[in-house]
Amino acid sequence: MLRVLLLIPTITLHSSLQHEFLHGHPFRNQNLNDLLISPPIGVLVPYLRFKSCHLTHHINENITDPYDDPESYYLDRNVWAAIPGWLKQLLVANNTLTGRVTLGPALATIGFARSELARVRRGDRAILATWLRHLLAVALLFWLIDAYGSLNAGAYFIAAYFGMGLLMVRSFIEHQAVEKANQRSVIIETKGPLSLLFLNNNFHSVHHTYPSLAWYRIPSFFRENRARFLRMNGGYRYESYWEVFRRYAWRPKEPVAWPIEATRKRRVDAS
Repeated sequence: MLRVLLLIPTITLHSSLQHEFLHGHPFRNQNLNDLLISPPIGVLVPYLRFKSCHLTHHINENITDPYDDPESYYLDRNVWAAIPGWLKQLLVANNTLTGRVTLGPALATIGFARSELARVRRGDRAILATWLRHLLAVALLFWLIDAYGSLNAGAYFIAAYFGMGLLMVRSFIEHQAVEKANQRSVIIETKGPLSLLFLNNNFHSVHHTYPSLAWYRIPSFFRENRARFLRMNGGYRYESYWEVFRRYAWRPKEPVAWPIEATRKRRVDAS
């Protein structure tokens, strides 16, 4: 049990490193960055698919959009109205912090896998190849763990699941659905263990404004420009993650249905 508990934040930190590597650190050679960080330590998502989706997420005007932002947790209002009641209750629970940490990894993985399968069925062979390589690498990882490790594959999978759950403490709060795109990314000011674990992505508005800024430079850059960033993001800030826990541990942060009045062309055939 202790080994699993220690492995959870280690996997979370690896996911944070993947985020840093895909944004061009620590080396200028992106192929080298990708090679070094691609082993499937976190198991659930292929690195190259995370990279592709996350770079799409960085089109700031699309943040939170249920169609155009691949990292959105919102649903189109018409889709929300049509889904069954039990699924609505599950998704509302997922919009609490407790739900996001416990249910979130399963819901996100299932939803992402369905989306990826739909792309493969439409003929995207590159995605199919990426997933096949990932699954083979995960199978090799589990074999090595069973053969030579001090954990079994099942215990490692539990650690990977809650490693993603711990990472979702960060993603739970980092965006809000409001009309002005530059007000959709959060600032959490107090540094601490979670700030280190997330490699300073608690200063998320800074990251979205300057995505190539290295993680270790973000806090000082924010302090030098604090008033500008808080004016730009409309004051969307929290003092600490403890404040987030107190407010949203059992209470939904926002509705699941995307609350922004759509002014752009909606792709209602998206799934």
